[in-house]
Amino acid sequence: MKAILIILITLLCSSFLFAADPNTSKESKPGEVKEKVEEISDVAAIVNKANIVAYYQGIDGKAKVSMVITDKNGNKREREFIILRKDNKDGGDQKYFVYFQKPADVRKMVYMVHKHADMGKDDDRWLYLPALDLVKRVAAGDKRTSFVGSDFLYEDVSGRSLEEDTHELIQTTETFYVVKNVPKKPDTVEFSYFNVSIDRKNFVPMKMEFFDKEGKLYRVIESKKVEKIQDFFTVVKSEVRDLKKESKTEMEFSGVQYNIKLSEDIFEERYLRRPPQEAIR
Repeated sequence: MKAILIILITLLCSSFLFAADPNTSKESKPGEVKEKVEEISDVAAIVNKANIVAYYQGIDGKAKVSMVITDKNGNKREREFIILRKDNKDGGDQKYFVYFQKPADVRKMVYMVHKHADMGKDDDRWLYLPALDLVKRVAAGDKRTSFVGSDFLYEDVSGRSLEEDTHELIQTTETFYVVKNVPKKPDTVEFSYFNVSIDRKNFVPMKMEFFDKEGKLYRVIESKKVEKIQDFFTVVKSEVRDLKKESKTEMEFSGVQYNIKLSEDIFEERYLRRPPQEAIR
């Protein structure tokens, strides 16, 4: 499952090890035998492996997510939701269903995504607002806007297509591959590039650093804790920080399950108003 939810989020949602500074090397103790890691120099192979780990664990997945949003004054807001994911194939199309349980002002709200691997086809996104009994389509141009008032973006939930950026391996440390990603269509995004630190042992994306048009770091997403669940390395705690707004959003994942054989019907528009039992229990 996307980390976003870190990734979900990979950030969200999408899959999720304790974060470390990619510039920090580990010193061996006397007599200690270092664990060997696979050496890969092909950046395409690295980003593809990381993408599978972050967003395509198992054929489908489910998790309960607790979100805490903290503004620059220390004020906190909380969100709780269930996220469901179903894959067409690894690296291919996906579907996401997010059902909000708490607090009362967002209860029964639903966010659904049909993610398309084809660069020529925009993802389909819907938002159901129960207070208005309104189903709203989320425009492609809105995917990099705030997700329910948090520091995560709509795009963080289901992930960014690898085809949208060029990738360059800029550093290999003892612990990380560091990949620089530059958008092919810079006018469609607010950043000039972002760097991803990928764990060399398990290919979990551990840190994403976004730089604005002036080349200044303004946004950081980190995988804070990873556990192995059903043989899948899974981010169970992630955090995003907006350095300009001085705010942060933390997400914790519990009850994570993979390969639960979700029905394809769950991800149809008619279920926005009456979510399936898998989403509300």
